[in-house]
Amino acid sequence: MRAETVKRIVSDLKGVGTSRVYIDTNKLDKIDEAATRSDILALIEQDVVKIKQKKGISNGRLKKRIKQLSKDRRRGPGSLRGTRNARYKRKERWIDTIRALRDELRKLKKDGKIDPAVYRKYYRIIKSGSIKSRAQLVSHIKSAGLLKE
Repeated sequence: MRAETVKRIVSDLKGVGTSRVYIDTNKLDKIDEAATRSDILALIEQDVVKIKQKKGISNGRLKKRIKQLSKDRRRGPGSLRGTRNARYKRKERWIDTIRALRDELRKLKKDGKIDPAVYRKYYRIIKSGSIKSRAQLVSHIKSAGLLKE
């Protein structure tokens, strides 16, 4: 039987493409003697005809890129996709800011540096969005002369 025919039959039997079927060229005489599909199956068992391993897609480059990103590399201006607000939502930024400010205010009240009336007043000021950071909050309270030492 011709080598091309053997390849076609093997690919049909094993459910692979003909390009994955490998025939040992040193044992072509055995292939010529094969007449039936069972003969071809016997050749597969004798390793005269082999099935090549399927080629995969390497994940090596992806893994390397992810590792670099975890080290905060590859995040320069040329890599940015989307607006500032798409990358870090306005609401998330607001939540992070407001929680930090309220935490600072709570700490000042707990330590007795401000009284409850001042706490309530600055809670409302913070809510309005007038104050942007912890440092600004403390300096605002100091400048108003409401911070007890």
